[in-house]
Amino acid sequence: MATIRIKLLLLVLSAVDMLLPVWADEHEHTYTDTEEVVLWMNTVGPYHNRQETYKYFSLPFCVGTKRAIGHYHETLGEALQGVELEFSGLDIKFKDEVLQTTYCEIELDKGKREAFVYAIKNHYWYQMYIDDLPIWGIVGEADENGEDHYLWTYKKLEIGYNGNRIVDVNLTSEGKVKLVPNTRIAMSYSVKWKKSDVKFEDRFDKYLDPSFFQHRIHWFSIFNSFMMVIFLVGLVSMILMRTLRKDYARYSKEEEMDDMDRDLGDEYGWKQVHGDVFRPSGHPLMFSSLIGSGCQIFSVSMIVIIVAMIEDLYTERGSMLSTAIFVYAATSPVNGYFGGSLYAKQGGRRWIKQMFIGAFLIPAMVCGTAFFINFIAMYYHASRAIPFGTMVAVCCICFFVILPLNLVGTILGRNLSGQPNFPCRVNAVPRPIPEKKWFMEPAVIVCLGGILPFGSIFIEMYFIFTSFWAYKIYYVYGFMMLVLVILCIVTVCVTIVCTYFLLNAEDYRWQWTSFLSAASTAVYVYMYSFYYYFFKTKMYGLFQTSFYFGYMAVFSTTLGIMCGAVGFMGTSAFVRKIYTNVKID
Repeated sequence: MATIRIKLLLLVLSAVDMLLPVWADEHEHTYTDTEEVVLWMNTVGPYHNRQETYKYFSLPFCVGTKRAIGHYHETLGEALQGVELEFSGLDIKFKDEVLQTTYCEIELDKGKREAFVYAIKNHYWYQMYIDDLPIWGIVGEADENGEDHYLWTYKKLEIGYNGNRIVDVNLTSEGKVKLVPNTRIAMSYSVKWKKSDVKFEDRFDKYLDPSFFQHRIHWFSIFNSFMMVIFLVGLVSMILMRTLRKDYARYSKEEEMDDMDRDLGDEYGWKQVHGDVFRPSGHPLMFSSLIGSGCQIFSVSMIVIIVAMIEDLYTERGSMLSTAIFVYAATSPVNGYFGGSLYAKQGGRRWIKQMFIGAFLIPAMVCGTAFFINFIAMYYHASRAIPFGTMVAVCCICFFVILPLNLVGTILGRNLSGQPNFPCRVNAVPRPIPEKKWFMEPAVIVCLGGILPFGSIFIEMYFIFTSFWAYKIYYVYGFMMLVLVILCIVTVCVTIVCTYFLLNAEDYRWQWTSFLSAASTAVYVYMYSFYYYFFKTKMYGLFQTSFYFGYMAVFSTTLGIMCGAVGFMGTSAFVRKIYTNVKID
């Protein structure tokens, strides 16, 4: 029994160790003269399908003669992103130039030729790494008629150095050889070293695209969204202040009437539902779990964006994903606190079940989608197939990190803010909801509620999609922070207005309506992803299509849960405020 516990503890520690972001590489990025420099071969795959990648040597390339070196996944993010580094076998030494040298030969039989022809027809490209700097090259090309196919056989490397550090790498593919069955193709390389003035801290700047991300359209979209926020906040404040002032004046006048006048008076408005407005929502267990998860996603988004603004996470393979997983696990008490306290306020008694649902709601959705896509990746023998050990590590994080921290948050939330201290007493018998115009129905409000929040972010969605699904490195996290703040403000304003109109129609079902009207932003984002797929990309094939729409569904749902939680929290404060300021008999 003790042995089993020790093994479990070691497994958890290894999982947490993989989860922690690696701020320094396994190497120090410093070299002495003639010290070995490793060229890693990563993946190969169709240019138009960025996520459909395979091991480099899944194509019948040959390996250099140098002794093989093994590589392990440094972070959990690296393993999840399908990084498969294999040693090239090329002999490269720091500042030691190499003239064109043959390092191996390919015996091109019929099967190997067909593999290369298929790769060339589908525009296969490959990725390599030298000192963590990525290099891209294309496998080959076809002639104008598409009948003859040629393989690039000569890798011409030009490496820039500043002092004892590598700061620049360029690859030129030469040596075009026609693919003819039953021939031998010689693969060669050369290395040229040149002194560079680029600082080591700035060596990734060449991979960034300021002309794309800092285009005037990007600035204009931010300015446009900001003006929308000012207009919307001003409009909401003016309407609600004037309307609420009239409501308060009318209710004060009604309080001065005697009982006969009050009975004859035309009573209407949001005050009439004061005995039902704080009634527990339908399905409180699921509702509180969604609110807790949304609050956690919001905190994760804020923290990760701030870390990305401070640290250049794009310089380390998989560091962004590792950081996001680490922050998500660390912020689990936020989920438990808000979900547990809300469930307690609504009189829920099955708090353990609520804690489990809240803890595993997002992980189950993400892991379920990944598990489905993993089957397709395994069928394709793609590098994106998640190893079994990585799956075990993720499960250990869920059960031994996320769940205990969620439990701590739930206990704190129930004890510190779980008392139902509502400003109005809840009636024992629910008040009948009167009939109202069709556009005041909750279903209509929910459908319309996500239009303005989506309008404030859809241009930023284009830049984010392009960086993830195409070959751009997203680095303008200041823009992303501004857009997140704008999205939250617009969402809160819209849900407050929707809730006010709903309550004014004497419909007290505002909890789910406020959540869903804000969460409907996700529907518009997912609809936009269809437009992006068909008109902005050239993706094809079952694997890439499943990967795209599967993870876009996860992204949209997660965004919707976050927006719904933000909208509900803002609306809840508004509802509490207006019913606190009016005198209730």
